[in-house]
This record gives sequence, structure tokens and C-alpha cells, in this order.
Amino acid sequence: MSDHLNLLFVGDIVSDSGISLLDTFLPSIIQKYDSEFVIINGENAHEGMGTNEQIVKQFYKLGAHVVTGGNHSFAKWKIYGYMKTDQNLLRPLNYPKGAHGFGYGIYPIPGRSEKIGVINLQGRTFMQPLDDPFRTADWVIEKVKEETDIIFIDFHAEATAEKQAFGWYVDGRASVVAGTHTHVPTNDHRILPKGTGFITDVGMTGAFNSVIGMDKDTAIKRFLLQTPHRYSSANGDNRLCAIHTKINMETGKCDHIEPVIYPSFKSSNLS
Repeated sequence: MSDHLNLLFVGDIVSDSGISLLDTFLPSIIQKYDSEFVIINGENAHEGMGTNEQIVKQFYKLGAHVVTGGNHSFAKWKIYGYMKTDQNLLRPLNYPKGAHGFGYGIYPIPGRSEKIGVINLQGRTFMQPLDDPFRTADWVIEKVKEETDIIFIDFHAEATAEKQAFGWYVDGRASVVAGTHTHVPTNDHRILPKGTGFITDVGMTGAFNSVIGMDKDTAIKRFLLQTPHRYSSANGDNRLCAIHTKINMETGKCDHIEPVIYPSFKSSNLS
């Protein structure tokens, strides 16, 4: 048994194009990286905003162990009842008390005796005024550490500064902090001085012939005219964005983090 945990995290799945790409390539990517634990952010999977029970269960069949969320976790009301029953489906922990669903979980790692803690948090800058994610992290990390030092955090936030500040804040206390929400993969993956693997944004899995997964012509009109236009999901130039990490099972520190983007941005031209 390896002394490292191979963990794969797939960034925001956007609409049918992202689901189709995941369905086609996720099993082979899991095999390529020998991924033992797989986490997917699925908050945009249903029509570009929200998710549903069928999609979540499809992710599990493809190899996901946990599905995280964000500010669109509650976009489709039909998911509310299911959110209360599935502890592997997470939404940001710092939503007010009484919100449906779970904000963190401690899960067995298949084939190992150890467990992993997965925490979902949401930033507040340019977003809803939720509870403080920094102080929420303080108590939940201590709670999780009662059972395991292997801790993954999906930090769903708009501002890059808030994501980076959070990474520094929990450095040495979390194994990996992966930023989500802005859908554009950043090139700053690194291991912070105290051992936390960090990336500002993993990127999205979906159509890049778009504006962050949505129809680009509609998006342009919104900026040109400053009037409401209903977004619709885009198609074309589909790509999967993820990170592959290796977590030291003895220390809980991250020893390796790398982006996984398929196909590479160098391999095709936009039209």
C-alpha cells in the first residue's frame, strides 16, 4: 500500500456538455492517475445552474465519492429533499443554520483504513453575505482532525484575493485547498510552506466556446446593453479541468499537486 493518497478533484461541471465530457473521460483519467478518492464540484451541472438527484447519482457511478457545491447549490428546489439524505453531497458549510444539506463529511477511503475529511466553504466577497468562512474553517478543521489529518477543502469564491488569503490562513491545517466558482483555470498550483496544496481556481468542465460555460453572444449582450438577458448553456470546445494531488498519509501534508486539463488548450483552435 502506497504511503500517499492519490486524490482527483474535478472543477465545476457545467451543463450537459460537462456531464458528457465527464462520462466519456473520467473513468480513464481515474485509471491514469490511479485515483483512490474522487471529488467533483457539481453545482452547475443541471442546465448550467444547480444539480439534481439523477446527475449526482450519475457522478457516483462514474467514480466520484463526494460531490461539492457552491452558491448555486440551492438553485433547483427539487434537490432539497435529497440534500438532507445524501451525506456525500455537500453544499457550503457556512450557509446559515437550517439550510438543507451537509457542509462537510468524514469518509472512508476505499481500500484503506484511513479516512478523509472533505469541507465545502463559500467566500463572501462579491457574493452572498454568509457566515465567515475563515472562522467556520477554524472549528470544522478541529472537528475533522479528531478523526483524520487528511483534509480537502473546496473553497468556492469569486475574489482571487479571498481564495489566496484563505489558502494562507489554513496552510498546514488542510491537505489541499482547491478554489472553484470562477471557471477559469489558474496556473498557480503549488504547495504552501506548511504543506497545504493550493490552487486559486481549478477551472470548469464544460464548453469553452463560451463565457464561463454560458452562450457567448448572450453574455456579450449583457455587457454591451447592461440589460437582462437569459443565459443559456454553451456547446463546443469541451474540456475537463481537474487537479491530481498526492497526500502524505502519515503527515496529512500535500506532496504533489498538478493540473489536469483535457484536451490541452494548445490542441485546438476556437472558432
